[in-house]
Amino acid sequence: MNTGLSGKGVLVTGASGGIGAACARAFAAEGARVAVHYNSGRERAQAVAAELGGAPIVQADLTNEADVDRLFEETRTALGSVVICAAVAGVWPQEDEPVWQLSLERWENTLRTNLTSTFLTARGFLREVERNGHGSLVLVGSTAGLVGEAGHADYAAAKSAVVHGLLLSLKNEIVRIAPRGRVNAVAPGWTVSPMTRGMVDEEQILRISRTMALRKVAQPEDVARQVVVLASDELSGHVTGQVVTVAGGMEGRVVHE
Repeated sequence: MNTGLSGKGVLVTGASGGIGAACARAFAAEGARVAVHYNSGRERAQAVAAELGGAPIVQADLTNEADVDRLFEETRTALGSVVICAAVAGVWPQEDEPVWQLSLERWENTLRTNLTSTFLTARGFLREVERNGHGSLVLVGSTAGLVGEAGHADYAAAKSAVVHGLLLSLKNEIVRIAPRGRVNAVAPGWTVSPMTRGMVDEEQILRISRTMALRKVAQPEDVARQVVVLASDELSGHVTGQVVTVAGGMEGRVVHE
C-alpha cells in the first residue's frame, strides 16, 4: 500500500535512540527525506544517518528554546521543507522512586525532558506548518501516561499531559493554520531500546508481561510502523487526536499468573 510519504521532509527527534532510529529507518524506507536529530548520542545518530545514505544530522537540546528554533531552521535548510515530525525524544528515569521519596529536582527534570521538550518541538513544527500550509505531527507518549506507573509518577504525569491535554489541544489548533493538518500519538509499552537495557531480559519479561495479552515486549519497529501509519495522509488522512497503544494488549490487571 502506498503511504504517500515519498519525497516528504520528515524530522525525527531522538533518532539516536531505539524507537527514534527505527522511525527514521521506517520513513526512509517509504522514500521520505529524513533529518536525524540527537542531543548527546552523536555516534549513534551518525550510524543511523549512514544507514540512510547520508541523511542530515542535527544536534539540539530540546529543553532549550533557542536550540529548538535552530533545529527547525537547520532541518528546513537541509530538507527544503518539514511537513512531518515524529516527536520521539524522551527520558525514562530508571530508578523506582515513590512520590514520598521523589525529589523536586527529579520531578522538574523529568517534566522538562518529556513534556517541555515535546511542547517546544510541537511549537517549532507548527511554525513550519504555518509556513507550509500542511503538516502531520506524531507525538510519542507511553502507557505510563494512560494507566500510571508506580515509582515513576513524574514520567507518568509528563506522558499523560502529552497524550491527553497537549495532543487534544494541538489537534484543534493545527487546523487554524492548515485545514488538513493532523496531530496524533502513539503510546508504547515495554519496548526493547537503549532506555530499557537491562530491564527486559527473559525473566523480567515473564514478570512484566503478566498484564499483557501478548507475552512479549515490543521491538522498536513495532512502534515505528504505527508512527508511519499515523503520519501518512494516505493511510490516516481522517485520523487526528488519536492515541494508538503499542503494548501487546496491556491492561491494568493481571492476565497471566
